Amino acid sequence: MKHYHISKHTTFYAVGLSYKKADAVTRGKFSLDIPGIDRLLEAAIEQGIDGLMVMSTCNRTELYGFAEHPFQLIKLLCDHTQGTVEAFQEVAYIYKNQEAIGHIFRVGTGLDSQILGDFEIISQIKQSFYRSKKHGMVNPFLERLCNAVIQASKRIKNETQLSSGATSVAFAAAQYILNYVPQLSEKNLLLFGTGKIGRNTCENLVKHTDNKHITLINRTRNKAEQIAGKFHLVVKDYGDLQEEIRKADVLVVATGAQLPTISKALIYAKKPLLILDLSVPKNVSDDVAEIPNVKVVHLDQLSQITDEALQRRKQYIPKAEQIIEDVKSDFSKWLETRKFAPVIKALKKKLKRMKEEELDFHSKKLNDFDSDQAEMVSERIIQKITKQFANHLKKTDVDTEDSLLLIQQVFQLEIDVNE
Repeated sequence: MKHYHISKHTTFYAVGLSYKKADAVTRGKFSLDIPGIDRLLEAAIEQGIDGLMVMSTCNRTELYGFAEHPFQLIKLLCDHTQGTVEAFQEVAYIYKNQEAIGHIFRVGTGLDSQILGDFEIISQIKQSFYRSKKHGMVNPFLERLCNAVIQASKRIKNETQLSSGATSVAFAAAQYILNYVPQLSEKNLLLFGTGKIGRNTCENLVKHTDNKHITLINRTRNKAEQIAGKFHLVVKDYGDLQEEIRKADVLVVATGAQLPTISKALIYAKKPLLILDLSVPKNVSDDVAEIPNVKVVHLDQLSQITDEALQRRKQYIPKAEQIIEDVKSDFSKWLETRKFAPVIKALKKKLKRMKEEELDFHSKKLNDFDSDQAEMVSERIIQKITKQFANHLKKTDVDTEDSLLLIQQVFQLEIDVNE
């Protein structure tokens, strides 16, 4: 991409790992919390990388950015997580330029999600974008690309039924509970963790069940109270966790911590207890499953559950792919204009300099010279001239390289390669 004047580096990469080849344990080693993402971005700035986005969800961790070699991005990821380069290479993927662009479109529109049509992924891309922008790591290419992905996602949502109904992990959790817990309305449900997945799971449980016995616990009580108030639910202190687990028939863990928050020591099950762990890395210790009467289900298992709605959504994949191609085509046309942006900018600068010389000359020779009117007319002429050249360069039957060279020679332009 060296001709597009978007980064001092020549190649745009998407590097990462996802549920497709990496299990939850492996994904957990490469997961990043918000402070971890901030540290990675700061390190990238120090290394001279001038365009980078980082996304870490329960299903994937990915870096989208410019580099001389993908290993720069891989090493950044491994340096800021518990993962190793060797482990990454076993399960990872690396896409470059057009393949990388196509990949982020599929991710952002839910076509690459563990649950087809997951509409929550686009908000996670937006969050990644804003975090990178806060660090000054969003160049015009990344900004335009993210806006294009958001546009494609909206169109697919509005023009197809790929995301009809709920398609997220949170919905899958609620669906699993509905399908596998008998007499659900009489059971005690405990939700531990009120981050985004926790909130959405809570909302799905309230919406799809008649259960009146849902209790929320979060390390920060006021966050749980905000959600509980919306749905009229019970909130307990973090210190009451063990006691509430003993009362529970279903425990949903969505804490998002880097280490397990539910250990074997916390559980004393006199009756059957279903535990759904919606966290990456796992927040329920593996040995919990050894306890009699306890069944542990991780989100990877939830995502394998198919239903009729999911099968119906598959028929909309071709339409979604066509929408992506339409939006990608517009993005590619914009990208092509980046080739001649420095020349058009230099041309405009040269014309402005000519204008200023002429206005100065005539203002000294003419007594009744109206500089304001002359300025306005001159600016409009400059805009029309540069627009004519830009439109010419956009034509598919035009040899762009020859035209750019001719413009530079005729107007004797000085091109700033960093523009």
